Parts: sequence; C-alpha cells; structure tokens
Amino acid sequence: MKEKEVIFIKVEPSNINYVNRIMEGYEYLGVVTTVNSAEGKLIVRVTFDTYHEVEKILKKLPIWLEFV
Repeated sequence: MKEKEVIFIKVEPSNINYVNRIMEGYEYLGVVTTVNSAEGKLIVRVTFDTYHEVEKILKKLPIWLEFV
C-alpha cells in the first residue's frame, strides 16, 4: 500500500464512531478502521485521488484530532 493511501489519526475514544459516520456520510471517501479503541487511534483508508479531500474534511471536524 502506498503511503498516500492511508491517513493515521488519533481522536478522543468517544469520537471514533463520529469520525466513522462522517466518512459514511461522504459516501465512503475514506474507510475508517480502528487500530486501538482505548487510545482513539484510527486509520482512514483512501485512494490516491481522494487523499487530499479526506484530509480537508478531517481538518474541519469540530473535534480534537491529531494526524500521526
């Protein structure tokens, strides 16, 4: 898998489902996979073409979110 096909993020554990629902609402521009639910670590799988769009969406969410 190419580096630009995944986005690693960390959110508050209570916001994991929120991030997943947002991606569902965008017709799965990105597919969320939980890496560690206790720590709020997620992978968002994207395509090379949707990487920047998903990154913009994530940056605008009204929650604490860290790109890792």
